[in-house]
Amino acid sequence: MSKQLHREKILAIKPYVPGKPVEEVERELGISGVIKLASNENPLGPAPAAIRALQDMAATVSVYPDGNCYYLKEALANHLGVTPANLIVGNGSDEIIKMIAEAFLDEGEEAIVADPTFSEYDFAVKVMGGRTIVVPTKDLTHDVDAMVAAITEKTKLLFICNPNNPTGTKVGKAEITTLMERVPAGVIIVFDEAYYEYVMDEDFPQTIEYVKAGRDVIVLRTFSKIYGLAGLRIGYGVSTPELIGMISRVKEPFNVNLLAQAAALAALNDPAYVTESRQVNEEGKDYLYQEFTRLGLAYMPTHANFIWVQIKADCQRVFAKLLRLGVIIRTGDIFGAPDVIRVTVGTSAQNKRFIEALAAVLTEEGVIG
Repeated sequence: MSKQLHREKILAIKPYVPGKPVEEVERELGISGVIKLASNENPLGPAPAAIRALQDMAATVSVYPDGNCYYLKEALANHLGVTPANLIVGNGSDEIIKMIAEAFLDEGEEAIVADPTFSEYDFAVKVMGGRTIVVPTKDLTHDVDAMVAAITEKTKLLFICNPNNPTGTKVGKAEITTLMERVPAGVIIVFDEAYYEYVMDEDFPQTIEYVKAGRDVIVLRTFSKIYGLAGLRIGYGVSTPELIGMISRVKEPFNVNLLAQAAALAALNDPAYVTESRQVNEEGKDYLYQEFTRLGLAYMPTHANFIWVQIKADCQRVFAKLLRLGVIIRTGDIFGAPDVIRVTVGTSAQNKRFIEALAAVLTEEGVIG
Protein backbone atom coordinates (compact mmCIF):
# COMPACT_ATOMS: atom_id res chain seq x y z
CA MET A 1 0.00 0.00 0.00
CA SER A 2 1.53 3.30 -1.10
CA LYS A 3 1.80 6.16 1.32
CA GLN A 4 -0.03 9.40 0.53
CA LEU A 5 2.55 12.13 0.14
CA HIS A 6 0.43 15.26 0.17
CA ARG A 7 -1.46 16.88 3.03
CA GLU A 8 -5.17 16.17 2.66
CA LYS A 9 -6.09 19.78 3.51
CA ILE A 10 -4.35 21.22 0.44
CA LEU A 11 -6.83 19.51 -1.89
CA ALA A 12 -9.32 22.22 -0.87
CA ILE A 13 -7.05 24.84 -2.43
CA LYS A 14 -7.68 25.84 -6.02
CA PRO A 15 -4.30 26.67 -7.59
CA TYR A 16 -3.89 30.20 -8.93
CA VAL A 17 -3.82 30.20 -12.73
CA PRO A 18 -1.80 33.17 -14.00
CA GLY A 19 -2.48 34.82 -17.31
CA LYS A 20 -0.04 34.71 -20.19
CA PRO A 21 2.65 37.39 -20.54
CA VAL A 22 1.54 40.30 -22.70
CA GLU A 23 4.35 39.52 -25.14
CA GLU A 24 3.03 35.98 -25.61
CA VAL A 25 -0.50 37.28 -26.15
CA GLU A 26 0.81 39.63 -28.83
CA ARG A 27 2.70 36.80 -30.50
CA GLU A 28 -0.35 34.52 -30.54
CA LEU A 29 -2.66 37.25 -31.85
CA GLY A 30 -0.13 38.59 -34.32
CA ILE A 31 -0.57 42.14 -33.04
CA SER A 32 1.46 44.61 -31.00
CA GLY A 33 0.55 47.21 -28.42
CA VAL A 34 -1.73 45.03 -26.26
CA ILE A 35 -2.84 46.93 -23.15
CA LYS A 36 -3.36 45.17 -19.83
CA LEU A 37 -6.10 46.60 -17.65
CA ALA A 38 -6.57 43.50 -15.53
CA SER A 39 -4.23 43.66 -12.54
CA ASN A 40 -4.74 47.17 -11.11
CA GLU A 41 -1.17 48.26 -11.82
CA ASN A 42 -0.14 51.91 -11.99
CA PRO A 43 -0.29 52.82 -15.71
CA LEU A 44 2.43 55.45 -15.20
CA GLY A 45 4.93 52.79 -14.20
CA PRO A 46 7.33 53.20 -11.27
CA ALA A 47 8.41 56.58 -9.96
CA PRO A 48 11.55 57.95 -11.68
CA ALA A 49 13.25 58.03 -8.28
CA ALA A 50 12.57 54.31 -7.87
CA ILE A 51 14.07 53.57 -11.29
CA ARG A 52 17.21 55.51 -10.38
CA ALA A 53 17.47 53.60 -7.11
CA LEU A 54 17.25 50.30 -8.99
CA GLN A 55 20.00 51.38 -11.35
CA ASP A 56 22.21 52.54 -8.50
CA MET A 57 21.79 49.26 -6.60
CA ALA A 58 22.12 46.86 -9.55
CA ALA A 59 25.83 46.26 -8.99
CA THR A 60 25.27 45.20 -5.36
CA VAL A 61 22.92 42.25 -5.90
CA SER A 62 25.73 39.78 -5.16
CA VAL A 63 25.14 40.39 -1.44
CA TYR A 64 22.17 39.35 0.66
CA PRO A 65 19.54 41.99 1.40
CA ASP A 66 19.03 43.50 4.82
CA GLY A 67 16.85 40.89 6.51
CA ASN A 68 15.30 43.52 8.77
CA CYS A 69 14.59 46.14 6.07
CA TYR A 70 16.14 48.61 8.51
CA TYR A 71 16.17 51.79 6.41
CA LEU A 72 12.76 51.15 4.88
CA LYS A 73 11.24 50.50 8.29
CA GLU A 74 12.76 53.71 9.64
CA ALA A 75 11.25 55.67 6.74
CA LEU A 76 7.87 53.95 7.04
CA ALA A 77 7.78 54.56 10.79
CA ASN A 78 8.37 58.25 10.20
CA HIS A 79 5.80 58.33 7.38
CA LEU A 80 3.10 56.61 9.43
CA GLY A 81 3.83 57.97 12.90
CA VAL A 82 4.64 54.57 14.38
CA THR A 83 7.84 52.82 15.49
CA PRO A 84 9.88 50.23 13.55
CA ALA A 85 8.66 47.66 16.08
CA ASN A 86 5.15 48.20 14.67
CA LEU A 87 6.24 47.10 11.17
CA ILE A 88 6.88 43.99 9.16
CA VAL A 89 7.85 44.01 5.48
CA GLY A 90 6.98 41.19 3.11
CA ASN A 91 7.42 39.87 -0.39
CA GLY A 92 4.23 41.68 -1.33
CA SER A 93 1.41 42.01 1.18
CA ASP A 94 0.31 38.57 -0.10
CA GLU A 95 3.21 37.02 1.81
CA ILE A 96 2.18 38.84 4.97
CA ILE A 97 -1.37 37.49 4.64
CA LYS A 98 0.07 33.99 4.48
CA MET A 99 2.38 34.68 7.44
CA ILE A 100 -0.61 35.94 9.46
CA ALA A 101 -2.38 32.63 8.91
CA GLU A 102 0.80 30.71 9.75
CA ALA A 103 1.32 32.67 12.95
CA PHE A 104 -2.21 32.75 14.35
CA LEU A 105 -4.42 30.05 12.80
CA ASP A 106 -4.52 26.52 14.17
CA GLU A 107 -6.17 23.74 12.20
CA GLY A 108 -9.95 23.95 12.45
CA GLU A 109 -10.00 27.61 13.51
CA GLU A 110 -11.99 30.10 11.49
CA ALA A 111 -11.42 33.28 9.52
CA ILE A 112 -14.26 35.52 8.35
CA VAL A 113 -14.13 37.09 4.89
CA ALA A 114 -16.53 38.92 2.60
CA ASP A 115 -17.81 37.64 -0.75
CA PRO A 116 -16.64 38.79 -3.19
CA THR A 117 -13.23 39.84 -1.94
CA PHE A 118 -9.52 39.15 -2.42
CA SER A 119 -8.94 35.41 -2.80
CA GLU A 120 -5.59 35.35 -0.97
CA TYR A 121 -7.35 35.28 2.42
CA ASP A 122 -9.11 32.00 1.66
CA PHE A 123 -5.88 30.55 0.24
CA ALA A 124 -3.87 31.38 3.36
CA VAL A 125 -6.57 29.99 5.67
CA LYS A 126 -6.82 26.73 3.75
CA VAL A 127 -3.02 26.27 3.70
CA MET A 128 -3.19 26.12 7.50
CA GLY A 129 -6.16 23.77 7.56
CA GLY A 130 -8.45 26.52 8.79
CA ARG A 131 -12.05 27.17 7.82
CA THR A 132 -13.11 30.22 5.83
CA ILE A 133 -16.47 31.67 6.84
CA VAL A 134 -17.85 33.58 3.86
CA VAL A 135 -20.25 36.47 4.46
CA PRO A 136 -21.97 37.91 1.35
CA THR A 137 -21.50 41.61 0.72
CA LYS A 138 -24.47 43.97 0.91
CA ASP A 139 -24.71 46.24 -2.13
CA LEU A 140 -21.19 44.99 -2.99
CA THR A 141 -19.90 46.36 0.34
CA HIS A 142 -18.73 44.50 3.44
CA ASP A 143 -21.75 43.71 5.63
CA VAL A 144 -20.14 44.53 8.97
CA ASP A 145 -23.17 43.50 11.04
CA ALA A 146 -23.33 40.09 9.36
CA MET A 147 -19.58 39.58 9.74
CA VAL A 148 -19.76 40.29 13.46
CA ALA A 149 -22.74 37.96 13.77
CA ALA A 150 -20.67 35.20 12.13
CA ILE A 151 -18.05 35.25 14.91
CA THR A 152 -17.90 32.06 16.98
CA GLU A 153 -15.59 30.60 19.62
CA LYS A 154 -13.44 29.27 16.76
CA THR A 155 -13.00 32.64 15.04
CA LYS A 156 -9.40 33.85 15.08
CA LEU A 157 -9.16 36.25 12.09
CA LEU A 158 -11.53 38.70 10.40
CA PHE A 159 -10.45 40.24 7.09
CA ILE A 160 -11.67 43.63 5.84
CA CYS A 161 -10.42 44.53 2.37
CA ASN A 162 -10.86 48.30 2.27
CA PRO A 163 -11.32 49.48 -0.47
CA ASN A 164 -12.59 46.07 -1.46
CA ASN A 165 -11.07 44.16 -4.35
CA PRO A 166 -12.86 43.52 -6.74
CA THR A 167 -15.77 45.90 -6.11
CA GLY A 168 -13.93 49.15 -5.23
CA THR A 169 -16.33 49.86 -2.37
CA LYS A 170 -15.29 51.10 1.06
CA VAL A 171 -16.28 50.58 4.68
CA GLY A 172 -16.64 53.98 6.33
CA LYS A 173 -15.59 55.32 9.71
CA ALA A 174 -18.89 54.65 11.47
CA GLU A 175 -19.00 51.01 10.36
CA ILE A 176 -15.41 50.42 11.43
CA THR A 177 -16.09 52.05 14.80
CA THR A 178 -19.03 49.69 15.26
CA LEU A 179 -16.89 46.74 14.23
CA MET A 180 -14.16 47.62 16.72
CA GLU A 181 -16.71 48.00 19.51
CA ARG A 182 -18.36 44.64 18.85
CA VAL A 183 -15.56 42.25 17.94
CA PRO A 184 -14.63 40.24 21.05
CA ALA A 185 -11.13 39.76 22.45
CA GLY A 186 -9.21 36.95 20.79
CA VAL A 187 -10.18 37.90 17.24
CA ILE A 188 -7.56 39.70 15.14
CA ILE A 189 -8.94 42.14 12.56
CA VAL A 190 -6.88 42.44 9.39
CA PHE A 191 -7.46 45.64 7.41
CA ASP A 192 -6.09 45.10 3.90
CA GLU A 193 -5.59 48.61 2.52
CA ALA A 194 -3.67 47.90 -0.69
CA TYR A 195 -5.46 50.79 -2.42
CA TYR A 196 -5.32 53.21 0.51
CA GLU A 197 -3.37 55.91 -1.37
CA TYR A 198 -6.07 56.14 -4.05
CA VAL A 199 -8.87 56.93 -1.58
CA MET A 200 -10.15 60.51 -1.72
CA ASP A 201 -13.13 60.15 0.63
CA GLU A 202 -12.71 61.84 4.04
CA ASP A 203 -15.01 59.19 5.53
CA PHE A 204 -12.30 56.56 5.08
CA PRO A 205 -11.15 55.20 8.47
CA GLN A 206 -7.60 55.74 9.70
CA THR A 207 -7.10 52.25 11.07
CA ILE A 208 -3.48 52.73 12.11
CA GLU A 209 -4.90 54.72 15.04
CA TYR A 210 -6.20 51.39 16.39
CA VAL A 211 -2.65 50.04 16.23
CA LYS A 212 -1.42 53.03 18.23
CA ALA A 213 -4.17 52.35 20.76
CA GLY A 214 -2.87 48.80 21.23
CA ARG A 215 -5.81 46.99 19.62
CA ASP A 216 -5.43 43.56 18.02
CA VAL A 217 -5.47 44.78 14.44
CA ILE A 218 -3.09 44.40 11.51
CA VAL A 219 -3.09 46.98 8.72
CA LEU A 220 -1.68 45.88 5.37
CA ARG A 221 -0.43 48.20 2.64
CA THR A 222 1.67 47.75 -0.46
CA PHE A 223 4.08 49.31 -2.92
CA SER A 224 2.50 47.32 -5.76
CA LYS A 225 -0.33 49.70 -6.59
CA ILE A 226 0.06 53.49 -6.55
CA TYR A 227 3.84 53.24 -6.13
CA GLY A 228 4.13 51.16 -9.31
CA LEU A 229 6.41 48.43 -7.92
CA ALA A 230 4.24 45.34 -8.46
CA GLY A 231 7.06 43.47 -10.20
CA LEU A 232 9.35 43.83 -7.20
CA ARG A 233 6.85 42.33 -4.72
CA ILE A 234 7.02 44.45 -1.59
CA GLY A 235 4.35 45.30 0.96
CA TYR A 236 4.15 45.89 4.69
CA GLY A 237 2.06 45.32 7.77
CA VAL A 238 1.45 47.63 10.73
CA SER A 239 0.45 46.22 14.09
CA THR A 240 1.34 46.09 17.77
CA PRO A 241 4.88 44.95 18.65
CA GLU A 242 3.36 41.82 20.17
CA LEU A 243 1.55 40.73 17.00
CA ILE A 244 4.47 41.77 14.79
CA GLY A 245 6.73 39.64 17.00
CA MET A 246 4.54 36.58 16.42
CA ILE A 247 4.43 37.13 12.64
CA SER A 248 8.19 37.58 12.57
CA ARG A 249 8.61 34.05 13.92
CA VAL A 250 7.33 32.61 10.60
CA LYS A 251 9.14 35.09 8.34
CA GLU A 252 11.90 33.86 6.06
CA PRO A 253 15.27 35.48 6.90
CA PHE A 254 15.75 37.34 3.60
CA ASN A 255 12.19 37.54 2.30
CA VAL A 256 12.43 41.00 0.68
CA ASN A 257 15.06 41.43 -1.98
CA LEU A 258 17.63 44.21 -2.04
CA LEU A 259 16.28 45.98 -5.15
CA ALA A 260 12.73 46.01 -3.81
CA GLN A 261 13.86 47.66 -0.57
CA ALA A 262 15.81 50.35 -2.41
CA ALA A 263 13.01 51.13 -4.86
CA ALA A 264 10.36 51.22 -2.13
CA LEU A 265 12.44 53.63 -0.05
CA ALA A 266 12.91 55.92 -3.05
CA ALA A 267 9.22 55.76 -3.99
CA LEU A 268 8.15 56.56 -0.43
CA ASN A 269 10.29 59.69 -0.58
CA ASP A 270 8.64 60.89 -3.82
CA PRO A 271 5.20 62.22 -2.76
CA ALA A 272 4.85 64.23 -5.98
CA TYR A 273 4.66 60.97 -7.92
CA VAL A 274 1.85 59.71 -5.69
CA THR A 275 -0.03 62.97 -6.22
CA GLU A 276 0.36 62.68 -9.99
CA SER A 277 -0.75 59.03 -9.97
CA ARG A 278 -3.81 59.89 -7.91
CA GLN A 279 -4.74 62.73 -10.29
CA VAL A 280 -4.42 60.49 -13.35
CA ASN A 281 -6.65 57.96 -11.63
CA GLU A 282 -9.31 60.53 -10.73
CA GLU A 283 -9.40 61.88 -14.28
CA GLY A 284 -9.60 58.36 -15.66
CA LYS A 285 -12.44 57.42 -13.33
CA ASP A 286 -14.46 60.48 -14.37
CA TYR A 287 -13.99 59.68 -18.06
CA LEU A 288 -14.93 56.02 -17.66
CA TYR A 289 -17.98 56.86 -15.55
CA GLN A 290 -19.23 59.17 -18.31
CA GLU A 291 -18.62 56.56 -20.98
CA PHE A 292 -20.30 53.74 -19.04
CA THR A 293 -23.32 55.97 -18.54
CA ARG A 294 -23.34 56.81 -22.25
CA LEU A 295 -23.25 53.09 -23.08
CA GLY A 296 -26.04 52.33 -20.61
CA LEU A 297 -23.84 50.19 -18.36
CA ALA A 298 -24.23 50.04 -14.59
CA TYR A 299 -21.02 50.40 -12.59
CA MET A 300 -19.95 50.68 -8.98
CA PRO A 301 -18.28 54.01 -8.14
CA THR A 302 -14.80 53.11 -6.94
CA HIS A 303 -12.44 54.24 -4.20
CA ALA A 304 -9.56 52.41 -5.87
CA ASN A 305 -7.99 52.27 -9.35
CA PHE A 306 -10.38 49.77 -10.93
CA ILE A 307 -14.09 49.68 -11.71
CA TRP A 308 -16.68 46.92 -11.40
CA VAL A 309 -18.92 47.14 -14.48
CA GLN A 310 -22.05 45.18 -15.39
CA ILE A 311 -21.86 44.53 -19.12
CA LYS A 312 -25.14 42.61 -19.64
CA ALA A 313 -23.30 39.87 -21.52
CA ASP A 314 -21.21 36.79 -20.80
CA CYS A 315 -17.97 38.12 -19.37
CA GLN A 316 -15.82 35.31 -20.74
CA ARG A 317 -17.09 35.90 -24.25
CA VAL A 318 -16.55 39.64 -23.90
CA PHE A 319 -13.07 38.99 -22.49
CA ALA A 320 -12.14 36.86 -25.51
CA LYS A 321 -13.39 39.47 -27.98
CA LEU A 322 -11.63 42.31 -26.17
CA LEU A 323 -8.47 40.25 -26.16
CA ARG A 324 -8.58 39.94 -29.94
CA LEU A 325 -8.74 43.73 -30.02
CA GLY A 326 -5.64 43.95 -27.83
CA VAL A 327 -7.30 44.79 -24.49
CA ILE A 328 -6.98 42.58 -21.40
CA ILE A 329 -9.46 42.97 -18.52
CA ARG A 330 -10.51 40.78 -15.57
CA THR A 331 -13.69 38.72 -15.81
CA GLY A 332 -16.24 38.73 -13.02
CA ASP A 333 -17.16 35.05 -13.16
CA ILE A 334 -14.29 34.19 -10.80
CA PHE A 335 -16.08 36.40 -8.27
CA GLY A 336 -19.47 34.83 -8.96
CA ALA A 337 -20.59 37.59 -11.35
CA PRO A 338 -20.73 36.18 -14.92
CA ASP A 339 -22.05 39.41 -16.46
CA VAL A 340 -19.44 41.71 -14.87
CA ILE A 341 -15.92 42.81 -15.74
CA ARG A 342 -13.35 44.58 -13.59
CA VAL A 343 -11.22 47.07 -15.46
CA THR A 344 -8.15 48.93 -14.22
CA VAL A 345 -8.15 52.70 -14.73
CA GLY A 346 -5.37 53.39 -17.23
CA THR A 347 -3.88 56.40 -18.93
CA SER A 348 -6.14 58.64 -20.98
CA ALA A 349 -5.11 56.86 -24.18
CA GLN A 350 -5.60 53.40 -22.66
CA ASN A 351 -9.03 54.31 -21.29
CA LYS A 352 -10.20 55.61 -24.66
CA ARG A 353 -8.94 52.52 -26.44
CA PHE A 354 -10.70 50.29 -23.92
CA ILE A 355 -14.00 52.13 -24.36
CA GLU A 356 -13.77 51.94 -28.16
CA ALA A 357 -13.09 48.20 -27.97
CA LEU A 358 -15.82 47.60 -25.38
CA ALA A 359 -18.38 49.52 -27.42
CA ALA A 360 -17.51 47.48 -30.52
CA VAL A 361 -17.78 44.19 -28.62
CA LEU A 362 -21.06 45.05 -26.89
CA THR A 363 -22.52 46.20 -30.20
CA GLU A 364 -21.60 42.82 -31.66
CA GLU A 365 -23.15 41.17 -28.60
CA GLY A 366 -26.37 43.10 -29.11
CA VAL A 367 -26.10 44.86 -25.74
CA ILE A 368 -25.96 48.32 -27.30
CA GLY A 369 -27.37 49.52 -30.60
